[in-house]
Amino acid sequence: MMAFSKLSDSVYMRMCQDIGTLQQVTSRRDITDITLCRIIMPLLDDIQKYDKVRSMRTGSYKEGFRLQVRGSDVDSMFWPTDHRVIWNFSQTLYYNVHIKAMILCESSESPPGYTLLWLPYEGADTRVLSSCVRMNGVLYISSSKYRDIAHPSMTCDAIAHGPCRSGTVDGVIDYDIAHGFVSDFWPPSAYSWIDRCHSWPLPHVVNDIVRNGCHFVAIGNKQGNHADNEWRISFSQAEYKLVCSMNHTQFLTYGLLKLFLNEIINNGLRNEDKLLCSYHMKTAVFWAIQQDTLPHWCPQNLLAGFWLCFKLLLKWVYEGICPNFFIPANNMFLSKIHGEAQTTLYSRLYGLYEKGIALLLQSPSIRSSIIYVLCNPGLAVCTDEHTLISEAGFDVELFCEINRSDGQYKKDLQHCMKTLRIIEKQIALPLSQCQVVMLQKYTATTFLYTSAMLNNMCTNTRVNKQVYISSKMVSHMLKLAAKFGCVSDILYIAMYYYNTLKYREALSIIEMTKVKLAQPYLMYNEHVDRERYTEAVGGQSLSTKMRRAVIMDIRHRNGMFLINELMPEQWSSGQNRHPFLLIPPYVLLHMLEFLCSRHVDTVRAQTALNELQVLVHYDQGHLVPDYNRDISWEILGICQQITGNLQAALQSYKQSLRQYPFNEIHTATIHRIRDIHL
Repeated sequence: MMAFSKLSDSVYMRMCQDIGTLQQVTSRRDITDITLCRIIMPLLDDIQKYDKVRSMRTGSYKEGFRLQVRGSDVDSMFWPTDHRVIWNFSQTLYYNVHIKAMILCESSESPPGYTLLWLPYEGADTRVLSSCVRMNGVLYISSSKYRDIAHPSMTCDAIAHGPCRSGTVDGVIDYDIAHGFVSDFWPPSAYSWIDRCHSWPLPHVVNDIVRNGCHFVAIGNKQGNHADNEWRISFSQAEYKLVCSMNHTQFLTYGLLKLFLNEIINNGLRNEDKLLCSYHMKTAVFWAIQQDTLPHWCPQNLLAGFWLCFKLLLKWVYEGICPNFFIPANNMFLSKIHGEAQTTLYSRLYGLYEKGIALLLQSPSIRSSIIYVLCNPGLAVCTDEHTLISEAGFDVELFCEINRSDGQYKKDLQHCMKTLRIIEKQIALPLSQCQVVMLQKYTATTFLYTSAMLNNMCTNTRVNKQVYISSKMVSHMLKLAAKFGCVSDILYIAMYYYNTLKYREALSIIEMTKVKLAQPYLMYNEHVDRERYTEAVGGQSLSTKMRRAVIMDIRHRNGMFLINELMPEQWSSGQNRHPFLLIPPYVLLHMLEFLCSRHVDTVRAQTALNELQVLVHYDQGHLVPDYNRDISWEILGICQQITGNLQAALQSYKQSLRQYPFNEIHTATIHRIRDIHL
């Protein structure tokens, strides 16, 4: 028993390393919450006047997973804001039917968990009406038609996957995009779930879940009479709240099951042969927690919890019944796991069951932790999560997360002002440190957009006084952005000065930035001297750390202080649906110094070009990340071409084409090569 407990402790610590400590998972969710729920969603109130659509991120990425193996997916659901699904006519009293189009559920002929949606009134939009079919004189929204109409706007590399359009980002992160509808009311068929919640989840979680209703996604039950027209009831929002209500051992049990699925059960299988999915694992954890079979979900019981869930899965496969957590009558195995497929899967799982917990030796992620305990039975295993990750290690992941979450886009000046007002309101709320620093970065980015839009207004007027006032406001906004943002945000000031032909002012900013970027403790992506970083900013607030010790890639986006020399690349990237060029700050620094010095100091220009060349040629992924090497070689080639060194420029462009096409600039590169040959 003691050895099993140590084994659990060892696997628990390994899972904390692979999936995250409680602090890391909490920070990921905090950042997702502050960006999506508290800022993005209110802004959509404006956008919906035109687009009339709202979105919600779902999936394991939102839940807090950042698995290195495939299985950490980014899922999104979209639904029209001017349509609401109701369960009975009395619920129309809560709406102005002249503004909201009512959609009524008709579940009498559908399997549990599915429903038909029909339009009792006029008022639906064109897309909904064009998706309708008439049955028995009633207008029903066909899920298959709606799916076909909604999905053409998705990316061309995506494929149909159930109710979703699916694809992969950079070969690592899977994404699913679904279109559907929302109901503000809890489904009557899920009322029994409320009565089951005695010990888990807690009453306030239950109330919150029920109060927020459910969604409907465009997929029917293949066993039903109306497979092409039915809609599946989706509890994605409720499931996220349940995952967040888990303790960390329960969350890691869920993560261990995901690894078990990916690395053992589905290992070597073709996609069409994979009968079990991550959703089945999640469902098993939900049932195991609620049934209260394991009284203590703690690190010493991690493997016991895993084994409990595995036995539950095995039982379900044997019986051919996987009960949906909210609507148990909905058997999620019905369409796939039956007959010969069921027998084969059960044999495979039972073979693993006979191995006992040793089956985890087949998992590359877990194997070493088990072997460590077996080979060192006398050693104690510490389960203190704080020993796993240093202050600098935690900050590395946090600031990378913040950088990924800051991909905002502003349509106009009014949009920027609304964002700042929303941020101002958020500051007054109780926030975690992670949320505070995310708001800080969001504020800096909004100032950058605001200044760019003011600058565009300034260039469109010929009134000197207005030009002067706008110029002062732009400078002030950029300085505020540099004050609130990270170290590298000061480069946007240099871009502005270059854009407005103020070369000496730009060089002054560049000289100051050089000093800041030369500090040995700076953090750039995963690269940081942790000892020096801790000496310089250890123990200080995350806000201070970001302003003093963090640098991030520069986003060169349409409408923001564009560098004319990069316009072909900007166009090429935009044609491939990339919203911006992502440029390493050190590369941009040398490029700007070269471009500005050409007008005031040719010797300095040559020095800057030499430094750029050394950086691009010899950096080992520290200052020029692998994903940014396409644009870095391109920039070097542009600078070489400007000086007239066409042979060197040609070689740089060819090198750019050999890199991973992260920025999708190959069209521009090919044109530049052709121009040289001409």
